Amino acid sequence: MTNRLATENSPYLIQHANNPVDWFPWGPEALEIARSEDKPIFLSIGYAACHWCHVMAHESFEDPQVAETLNRYFINIKVDREERPDLDTLYMDAVVAMTGQGGWPMSVFLTPKCEPFYGGTYFPPEPRFNLPSFQDVIRTVARLWLEDRERLITSASEIVQHITSVKSNREKTTPISPQIMDQAVYRLAQAYDWEFGGWGQAPKFPQPMTIEFLLQRAGQGDKLALDLALHCLDAMSQGGIYDVVGGGFARYSTDNKWLVPHFEKMLYDNALLAKVYLYAYLITHETRYREVCQSTLNFLVREMVSDEGGFYSSLDADSEGEEGKYYLWDLAEIQGCLENAQARSTKFASVNWFDFYVNAYSVTRDGNYEGRNILHRSMNNSDLAAKYSLSEQEVENLLHDLNVFLLAIRSKRIRPTIDDKVLVAWNALALTVFAEAARYLDQPAYLEIACKNASFLWDKMYLDNRLYRSWREGLVRHNGYLDDYAGLTLAFLALYQSNFETIWFERAKILLVDLIAHFRDPENGFYDTRDDHENLLLRVKNLQDNATPSGNSLAVMALIELASLDGETGWLEIAKNAGLFVIDNLVMHPLVYGNWLCAFNVLLSPVKEIALLFPPNYGDAHWYNSVLWSTYRPECIVAAATYPPEQRSPKLLHHRTLIDNKPTVYICRNFTCDLPIQTLEQLREKLL
Repeated sequence: MTNRLATENSPYLIQHANNPVDWFPWGPEALEIARSEDKPIFLSIGYAACHWCHVMAHESFEDPQVAETLNRYFINIKVDREERPDLDTLYMDAVVAMTGQGGWPMSVFLTPKCEPFYGGTYFPPEPRFNLPSFQDVIRTVARLWLEDRERLITSASEIVQHITSVKSNREKTTPISPQIMDQAVYRLAQAYDWEFGGWGQAPKFPQPMTIEFLLQRAGQGDKLALDLALHCLDAMSQGGIYDVVGGGFARYSTDNKWLVPHFEKMLYDNALLAKVYLYAYLITHETRYREVCQSTLNFLVREMVSDEGGFYSSLDADSEGEEGKYYLWDLAEIQGCLENAQARSTKFASVNWFDFYVNAYSVTRDGNYEGRNILHRSMNNSDLAAKYSLSEQEVENLLHDLNVFLLAIRSKRIRPTIDDKVLVAWNALALTVFAEAARYLDQPAYLEIACKNASFLWDKMYLDNRLYRSWREGLVRHNGYLDDYAGLTLAFLALYQSNFETIWFERAKILLVDLIAHFRDPENGFYDTRDDHENLLLRVKNLQDNATPSGNSLAVMALIELASLDGETGWLEIAKNAGLFVIDNLVMHPLVYGNWLCAFNVLLSPVKEIALLFPPNYGDAHWYNSVLWSTYRPECIVAAATYPPEQRSPKLLHHRTLIDNKPTVYICRNFTCDLPIQTLEQLREKLL
């Protein structure tokens, strides 16, 4: 017998549809019943790829005795944090205030007025890990609600007051300056793990936004920033967190060496990481970074995109009930595969493929994880080339071919479960990197993928002048949040600069105007929810960049880019003011403000506004590519059109002339332009 979650659209909620717990989705029905029956609410928040969410579901939510207690004393509500980041942020703040830490699954107990009075994360079925059993927790809370309710209500009121006061605090308004960027790099260097790479101790997470900031600084000549970024990128791509066979990255490493991943794969991680490996390649021209970027993008296309063009949210860590089973290898399995493949091929005949692969990835009979092997690089291309008398390019080519053989074998295994909902904000991150990779790497296939994704997001998820958050199997749910609006604005601008179809600029502008109208806080920054969103305990404003960029930092970058394209100085002022209240935290906590650092660094550059005009019927509208997109240029924003430009095109193109009926380029800074140029040599010189 199913519960109310059976009619929901979120894979995470549907996973719990057969629980004996009488689950409700968050909504008026559940909240009204809690008020009318005067029962506390048990709120459980998680997501489909969350390993410990699965564990707690199996241990507790499938237990009839636990369900009987929950159903008798509580109104039980399940929430997919990826669909409702507002609820997740609000109640995570409460859990952190109560316990000092957060995570998922999140378990929160609320009054019928939705005020939190007790909470935590994972609770085991029996007391362990210094945690009470979940059954003990719910029985105690139920008893206190009946016997000592006033104390719980007082606690709830104090918690709400605390999180409200924290959210309403205004930070100092230190002026933005280049010195702040220097100090942030220095602080990141101080905290860096030079032995194994990355920041912090296990579990160790990738920090792609921080790395992007460091690469921005590297492009401005900061050697320390470059060393930090490349060391971290190499450490991750050589570790088990990177899937050498199929491409893409796992969510995080459970050890300090990046060897043992938590095997779930998230869309946002892979989009953000592919982008920084792309930028590293553009700065260094080292092909290993391009290979990681492209294998990650190819993984997304192969395994995480729908027929309609939307990117799915995640792949589970578990398959066949075991974490990581899909990705692990036995020595004998690899040997059989590669020996059979070599017997059918004449390529690289002088090299024993199995021996070569074992040395490249440190494969052993005993394995490095529960008797099996997590593949990771143990010899670099240079050492392999010397050992097997190959060139480094031949080493790279052979490794690629051997991983293709193994991928074919692995693809026959039972795959991890996929969360096939499409989220706008995460798709925007993927759209951005595909659009940028298309232009920087001259890959038309990536541009086709980006265009299809962009059209899908606009046609299916921007309805009746409103952007929605989530799509699955033709159904659209939930209001768009700030990161949806701001992220998609930036993604459309990235696509516009890759094919210069004015429609993407127009749609970006529509979204930004909506964002300013419905999300702006007149005092500073932006709320995460629209002004017509459901009323909660407070209107959430999340400032920190966590696993994904904050909506506020994305909004600032969107304002900067569109102001540069359309000459709206008022938008630039909004961007500057929105950022003032986080500046003092940038140096103290740079790891949680990575995307803010990127935005401020661009703001300080200043932006180079480039306008390109082409004669009608001009045959090669991309003659500038060899210069403009030959390296990483985060400070450049580009508009292009055939002369005369349409009225709906960016104002950066307006009121400019075409000289001698030849391609003409205008480069501007702070809305002031240099004399026009018409040769690649002049363009190259101006961009130095």
